[in-house]
Amino acid sequence: MAEELTPAIPDESEEPIKQRKNGLYPGVSDELAENMKSGWADTELRDLDPIPQAAETAARRAALSARFPGERLVIPAGNLKTRSNDTEYAFRASVEYAYLTGNQTEDGVLVLEPRDEGHEATIYLLPRSDRENGEFWLDGQGELWVGRRHSLTEAGQLYGIPASDVRELAGALREATGPVRVVRGYDAGIEAALTDKVTAERDEELRVFLSEARLVKDAFEIGELQKAVDSTVRGFEDVVKVLDKAEATSERYIEGTFFLRARVEGNDVGYGTIAAAGPHACTLHWVRNDGAVRSGELLLLDAGVETHTYYTADVTRTLPINGRFDEIQRKIYDAVYEAQEAGIAAVKPGAKYRDFHDAAQRVLTEKLVEWGLVEGPVERVLELGLQRRWTLHGTGHMLGMDVHDCAAARVEAYVDGVLEPGMCLTVEPGLYFQADDLTVPQEYRGIGVRIEDDILVTEDGNRNLSAALPRRSDEVEAWMAALKG
Repeated sequence: MAEELTPAIPDESEEPIKQRKNGLYPGVSDELAENMKSGWADTELRDLDPIPQAAETAARRAALSARFPGERLVIPAGNLKTRSNDTEYAFRASVEYAYLTGNQTEDGVLVLEPRDEGHEATIYLLPRSDRENGEFWLDGQGELWVGRRHSLTEAGQLYGIPASDVRELAGALREATGPVRVVRGYDAGIEAALTDKVTAERDEELRVFLSEARLVKDAFEIGELQKAVDSTVRGFEDVVKVLDKAEATSERYIEGTFFLRARVEGNDVGYGTIAAAGPHACTLHWVRNDGAVRSGELLLLDAGVETHTYYTADVTRTLPINGRFDEIQRKIYDAVYEAQEAGIAAVKPGAKYRDFHDAAQRVLTEKLVEWGLVEGPVERVLELGLQRRWTLHGTGHMLGMDVHDCAAARVEAYVDGVLEPGMCLTVEPGLYFQADDLTVPQEYRGIGVRIEDDILVTEDGNRNLSAALPRRSDEVEAWMAALKG
């Protein structure tokens, strides 16, 4: 990785290089500074088409405007975070900002200024790097180092929102009057400019509204979720084809194989891939992925591709590493499949959100009682929650730009709410028998099974977006055999 030639230009200074040398920029002569100012072609992009979701983001801003009339609304993208010394983590804009703009640029801020009718939106961004003062090549975030960014004119065309220089925003906010709300936790500088103008309670109302607005997906979002799922299906196929290589290395071969698909076809993985072989499948969020992959054991692969617009799939399959379930593995797997079938069937408009969880838990509890692992009757076990020793987690969650989407929504709007067409959620029951669980027979220990699909609520029921991946145990075996040739 190349090292910067000189220290970064202080943000607050606009002086030409030759007036600011004085030892600040060793090795930068007046001649070099002058040379770097000129001889560059005009690269301005003209007549750009708006981003595909421009109509949807405009509608989302209109709904936000209607909810908070007469108030200034400030939604930051966030800033780069240091990973180590002078390197940063890959940037991912705040979901609230990306949802309302489609832009993914660090330091960006969307501001909705109240007007007599509605709001006027402005997107505040860093303009092109300044060639005159040398920022483009002397600043570590200059375009020579990190790549070209859109001009403010280009941004206005792309996002359908007038664009201004974000470096002027903090000062303007300090001087502004009237009620204001900000989405907190992303940009400390913007929040500092609003310290005496906002309250935590009012800001939380803004965050909650934006979370609940994402409960029902529009047509663009549904298309992006399907795109994410389709890439994820191909990623699972990739993994099955290289299980022999994973056996020779570790779970990280599986993780890396899926990651390649995510980076080639999308933006990234939507969350840390869980590539849990053998007893690691009993650790719900196993992301170390450094364990052995052994023939005769199961692989629990929980992974999702994130699209370039931040929508993610979230799919799990539990696969026999050698391609065939043994008797006890199949028994446990088929129980989880039956529970998932019951859960998916409960997903429909007008149903309570909790119904699919209850349906899946009932099936799993019936199996645990039938197998003699817990004393019935079933109603008693469910009332006391005794099945949770082995079922452990909820049966699903909303899905979208966050893998656990809409998390700030009110309980009455989400987990105590009612399903509507356009909602997208996961259905993912599981059974997990820990390797050291002395309450179950030896042959159960170290087996973990989860099956997860992404389900869209439709007008007349539901649609399984990830139906292209086999789920039934015999179909899984046939699918794996075909892929391995």
